[in-house]
Amino acid sequence: MAFVQVEGRCQWALLSMGLMMKRESVPAGKCRVDARLWGKEHGLPRPYPVICHLLDASAVFGALWDVLLSDQTRVRIAQALGLAVHEARGVLSFWAGLHDLGKITPPFQAQVPAAFAAVCSDPVLAFAAGAEQERAFRHEMATHWALVQLFDEIGYPGNGRVMRRSVSHQVAQLLGGHHGCFGVALLAKEAAHASAYQPGLGGEGWASQRRVHFAELRRVTGAGAVPRHGLPAELAVVVSGLVVVADWLASQTEAILPLLPAQGWQATPEAIDAHWERSRKAAPGLVARARLGRAHFAGVGFEEMFPFAPNALQGDLAAHLPALVDAKGPGLVLVTAPTGDGKTEAALYAASVLGRASGARGLFFALPTMATADAMHPRVSEFAGQALAGERALTLLHSMAWLSPAYATAASTATASSTVSADTATATEAGVWLRGSKRGLLAPLGTGTIDQALGAVLPVTHNALRLFGLSDKVFVVDEAHAYGPWMHQLLVRLLEWLGAFRAPVVLLSATLSGRTASSLVDAYRRGAGFLQASAVKPCYPGWMFADAATGEVAAPREVGSARARKLDVRVRPVTWDAMEAAGSPVQAKGRRAALREALEPVAAYGGTALVCCTTVAEAQQTFRDLRAAFPDLATRTGGVRLLHSRYPAHVRQRITAGCEAAYGKPRSPQAVTGPRPASILVATQVVEQSLDLDFDLVVTDLAPLAQLLQRAGRGRRHTRGAAGRPAWALPEEEPRLVVLEPVGDDGTVLVPRTWGSVYDAGLLQRTAHLLGERAAAGIAVPEAVQELVDAVYAEDFVDRLEGAAQRELRQMDAVRQAEEAAEAHLADMVAICAPADVAGDLHQLSRREAGVGEELLTTRLGADSGRLLCLYEQPGGALTLDEAGALPLPTGGTKGLAHTELTQVMAHVAPVPGRWLRGADGHPSPRGWDQHPVLREVVLLPMQPAGREDTGAVWSGRHGTRTIRASAVGLESL
Repeated sequence: MAFVQVEGRCQWALLSMGLMMKRESVPAGKCRVDARLWGKEHGLPRPYPVICHLLDASAVFGALWDVLLSDQTRVRIAQALGLAVHEARGVLSFWAGLHDLGKITPPFQAQVPAAFAAVCSDPVLAFAAGAEQERAFRHEMATHWALVQLFDEIGYPGNGRVMRRSVSHQVAQLLGGHHGCFGVALLAKEAAHASAYQPGLGGEGWASQRRVHFAELRRVTGAGAVPRHGLPAELAVVVSGLVVVADWLASQTEAILPLLPAQGWQATPEAIDAHWERSRKAAPGLVARARLGRAHFAGVGFEEMFPFAPNALQGDLAAHLPALVDAKGPGLVLVTAPTGDGKTEAALYAASVLGRASGARGLFFALPTMATADAMHPRVSEFAGQALAGERALTLLHSMAWLSPAYATAASTATASSTVSADTATATEAGVWLRGSKRGLLAPLGTGTIDQALGAVLPVTHNALRLFGLSDKVFVVDEAHAYGPWMHQLLVRLLEWLGAFRAPVVLLSATLSGRTASSLVDAYRRGAGFLQASAVKPCYPGWMFADAATGEVAAPREVGSARARKLDVRVRPVTWDAMEAAGSPVQAKGRRAALREALEPVAAYGGTALVCCTTVAEAQQTFRDLRAAFPDLATRTGGVRLLHSRYPAHVRQRITAGCEAAYGKPRSPQAVTGPRPASILVATQVVEQSLDLDFDLVVTDLAPLAQLLQRAGRGRRHTRGAAGRPAWALPEEEPRLVVLEPVGDDGTVLVPRTWGSVYDAGLLQRTAHLLGERAAAGIAVPEAVQELVDAVYAEDFVDRLEGAAQRELRQMDAVRQAEEAAEAHLADMVAICAPADVAGDLHQLSRREAGVGEELLTTRLGADSGRLLCLYEQPGGALTLDEAGALPLPTGGTKGLAHTELTQVMAHVAPVPGRWLRGADGHPSPRGWDQHPVLREVVLLPMQPAGREDTGAVWSGRHGTRTIRASAVGLESL
């Protein structure tokens, strides 16, 4: 043993045995593949030779290449490499097999002592003392380090000392990233003397085995061609994604068992050829059973997709978008229209046109919240049945998707992936394999929260796989206006990548400013290679199109609306008494009095009303107060309802379903023959987005103008006519919006302290000023919407004010602009770079800036949330999930909770502010919960009976210094 200095680094090497890897190559013919080197062993009767796994991954990659990629993508990849398409298939299949070449190292092989014992005593496979303990040198890292030289030896282009320009290094780095993170680019001296820098690679015998495995894999895959160039970042992501999927499919126990060689199998060339043939025959079945095929956009007309004639917006898209796309190719469509104007159907139709033209393999519909994603899921499923052919596996993607009723039915009937036949390709429910961790975006079709897509541009594990999942789909974003600076900047970065992929995009918005529209459209164009900014001015209502081939933005098309209306806006300045106790004296000029006056027609004559509150606490107290104010209404089932986020999941699902039944779109002619029973829904902002609810009256706290217009869109949303509205709610074309404006003693806007930082104070002031100017004349929808949305952000807005009001607003604007700029800059720093900036170094997709901690690797900056599970203490001391004591707390067996038990537990978990749960430990969790990714963050809180309210029993529990109550109004903190 000797201690040596190599290129400025200290490394251990067995110099006396000559085991340092030499730079010159060792002919592969001097040794044979050693079948004792294992690649898989978990769940198998005996270790699986690494050569077999490499062959399996190569075979599956070839099947994925044939089935998953479009003709256009295959051609783009081949052209980038300087190869023919058939040559590219063989070369990339060869690469895919090499992903686990790093398993031919002492640290990896030592993980199974019994298998390692046979090789560690072989003098040919000697290694430096302690090299087998280099567990930090993981096998994927070894793949990266070992492959550069091997590719150099067969003539892959290099670039001297600049590794990022070396094809050898790019492919090695790509394959070393198959566990989700791409390694740091190597230096030329590191690549040339890899074993000197990394003793975990072993000595020359280990290098010879890697070399012979490399050579045999190249021989059987027919990868004799040598690429002349590397891949641009977006195509490298596609290849990387295929490699990961091939590895996952080939690593399934049920995939390996039929191919497992007999005990004592020798890896002769003939035996390797025979295994290769078996792998090639099995691979298409693995891909089919995973349901990883392509959906096909059938190109049917609008009325064939939907059971109604198109409205003005939908009809204009149907008349003009196909010709634009035929002439220019696919690109980005931006649709702006009021709520209730059929944007969802317009988006799905546009997706079908773009998807057919681009040969996309499916679509992903991104929404702002879990509730809106749940509501969209069945609509996308129905669309798939009408407009798509081929593989139509559909996933629902958000953190609690497995609890959604839309998904539960499919989950309960899903068949194990090993038994799913190709005949199930006509069904839309995703199979078991696609429901696995990190796999949902691989399905041809998906609905989910936008967070699932934005995670692709954060430097988190397998972000490149998310990018790959979106790379060949139509990407639809609902409520594109609804995201703050952080999420907006992440969306901008994602659109740059989608532009580079040439993936079609559809953006939907009811209230999108021109500045925001420009930033989104130009991000897509930038990714497609067009750097000059456009002057995007969206029309309202209407749509516009930018193609990916030329970057041109077609002239926006303004369309009329069959739902033209004039909002009857009534601003009520009020003192803020929202948190006063129900039944206490009512102040004449307070919010409580204004609510009573506005809602009196509902209580007296019937009809429905929405009361939209700013905070959950104010919604809860408003609910109590209105029940006290209208006791006759409170005694009726559904007379006064409450909806917010702070309920257990199963309770919120039940309440939401009840609201959709009571206030949703009429399902039959009989549903509009008379006014609905008197009913009031008190809610928070959860009703703003994508929920199809229709009220005769909307009352709302002051909010930024865009949110007010969103809420106004829930007023008289569907045509019911004189028979379907109470007399006080006519004419139907003039829906009333009552805005409760909090004011101080001087009559100017005074933001309540209870609102905290929910809204920017400057935007509230701007909105109040605009409403003061425009409310008396009403607001024409849709004609005035775009002008108002732009006006509230206008730079010269403050110039129209005078004196103290002007000074105050300037200060507020300065604070808001600084905060927005800082948040956007931070998001830009945290996110991965644009595809053009990768510059051959894939580590840019995994690299984190110094100081970027886990708290910043999020799609929602500053989201302070926790999960609470209330446990109800029964008379005998038992803790149950329900008040009645019928559902004992599941503790699970030795293997933890069963799926049904886990579902039952999570159905009773409620989201709460994170500050509620800090500073104290919860009730001890059952054994094993801290090891479960879903359960480990749940805080358990025993609850005891604490009296009754008129809505039912109240329970309470202590968490640190805080008392938390559970009742019919949800969870509260005292």
